[in-house]
Amino acid sequence: MADKKDRVILHCDMNGFYASVELLEHPELRDKPMAVSGDPDNRHGIILAKNQLAKEYGVVTAETIWKAKQKCPDLQLVRPHMEKYRYYSGLINEIYQRFTDMVEPFSIDESWLDVTASQKLFGTGKEIADTIRQTVKSELGMTLSSGVSFNKTFAKMGSEYKKPDATTEITRENFKELLWPLPAGELFGVGRATNEKLRHLGIRTIGDIAGSKKEFLTAMFGKQGTLMWEHANGIDDDPVSLYNEREQIKSVGNGITFRRDLVTSDDIAIAVKGLSDTVAGRLRKYGLKACGVKVDIKDPHFKVISRQKQLISPTWLAEEIASAASEIIAQSWCKGSPIRMLTITGINLTEQVSQEQLSLFGTDIMTKEKMEKMELTMDEVRKKYGKHAIGFASVMSNDLGIDIKDTGDGPAGKK
Repeated sequence: MADKKDRVILHCDMNGFYASVELLEHPELRDKPMAVSGDPDNRHGIILAKNQLAKEYGVVTAETIWKAKQKCPDLQLVRPHMEKYRYYSGLINEIYQRFTDMVEPFSIDESWLDVTASQKLFGTGKEIADTIRQTVKSELGMTLSSGVSFNKTFAKMGSEYKKPDATTEITRENFKELLWPLPAGELFGVGRATNEKLRHLGIRTIGDIAGSKKEFLTAMFGKQGTLMWEHANGIDDDPVSLYNEREQIKSVGNGITFRRDLVTSDDIAIAVKGLSDTVAGRLRKYGLKACGVKVDIKDPHFKVISRQKQLISPTWLAEEIASAASEIIAQSWCKGSPIRMLTITGINLTEQVSQEQLSLFGTDIMTKEKMEKMELTMDEVRKKYGKHAIGFASVMSNDLGIDIKDTGDGPAGKK
């Protein structure tokens, strides 16, 4: 029996979301292996999502088209339609809100729900999860997997435990049995680089993390080590936000004090790319676009300047944010003067997704769509394989202290 003080948290994760949405408009592909991908004519394009039939052939997210075609020669490919996915994401979250107002989207196809207070109306956490699954299936024709637990970490791991179209309940009584035998890399928040370091330390399972000394993990990994130990042991009091809190986000930014001062143009370019990539990832996560970019610069003597620039059209693209930030720095900062700290922020945020006009000065629609699909692909690769799985080569190998691991998985980027 769970402690009376325990919360009841659900994590609902759509199964093959992009592919499921495309099948609604392409029912002729429902009984065929299909996948959503980049340009089908580009053999090096990447698989973004696949249906269950493709999965049975061994097709996996983030692999190249040519590799997927080797496994499944008859694989049907469909181009992604981001605005369509956002529309259905909104419908799904509306269903969640019938059961609670504490709905926190984690990405376009997954959300946490706190249903602690909803049990008097709708039954136990598992019963609510099963009802939501059936509702989404009957009203929208799509399936999801859900996890039920006493914290957000275990609820998310529960939604991953059994797919597709299933509910897994992880309790104080069974979490050691269900989760501790799993590889360490399966713990929510442990990426590929961290998992490799854990492996070198002889820590191979989630149970090994839980059984390690908390102080040792903190010494080796900093704050992340502390969180790993706590999460493996079922300690996570992070609250589920109210759904309407996302509408209160006024800006999304990222800043860093560098290990060494930025002096050269190359230093600045690397910093701008890394920070812009993080900001863009956060914007896409929240389903927002920036109408402007703000840059804050601090020199070694703590002199600070703040400048901003309005954009020709709203964006959530790293390249466009970086371009605007670079222009601000070039116009506002004396070339060669050292930069100690840099912050890049997307401002004047909007959810507007109306058709954008072809611009003589900005990025044309076709090019912008191609860029959005590329960055969407990067989001999917990072979601599946960890934050360090893909990125700009210059940023990933920098000595400035820029870490691409934070692409918006928490509230740190909200202002």
